[in-house]
Amino acid sequence: MQTDSAKYEFVLDNLYFAHIDGPEVQKGKVNVTLNVKRTSRAFELSFQTDGMVWVPCDRCLDDMELPISSSDKLMVKFGHEYAEEGENLIVIPEEEGEINVAWFMYEFIALSIPMKHVHAPGKCNKAMTSKLSKHLKTNANEDSDEVFDTGGDDIVIEEEVEEQIDPRWNELKKILDNN
Repeated sequence: MQTDSAKYEFVLDNLYFAHIDGPEVQKGKVNVTLNVKRTSRAFELSFQTDGMVWVPCDRCLDDMELPISSSDKLMVKFGHEYAEEGENLIVIPEEEGEINVAWFMYEFIALSIPMKHVHAPGKCNKAMTSKLSKHLKTNANEDSDEVFDTGGDDIVIEEEVEEQIDPRWNELKKILDNN
């Protein structure tokens, strides 16, 4: 890098995701802007990620389009051997002098995906949700979970709340009320 800062732009498409072969995302179109700034002891890499990825719906298993956006930082410094010294600090060998950021971009994309990804109401595969609703229990007496099918693909699972209260808590409440 000739100057103290540089800007790189990447368009990550299905070919990129197939080459990376990561478990979370196999398809997508994501724009990544990478700003590299040289500091006195390290390089600060700032990633701005915006785009769409396709992931399986947790409910019906059909692919769904999911917008993603994130801003992430990575510090890179030179050392004797490769090491990850924390969440956002990478040490690379001085003789190597370069770092491949492809996997880091994938990790930032994967981390920006919410834990739960389901289609919007009414958009799930109707055949799959009807099969799923046939296999869900509908009687609270069957187990400790109570299942409500609120129409189509809005399936909600709630845990049954235990009604009994330990009598010792009532005694403690009486003591608190007297003070």
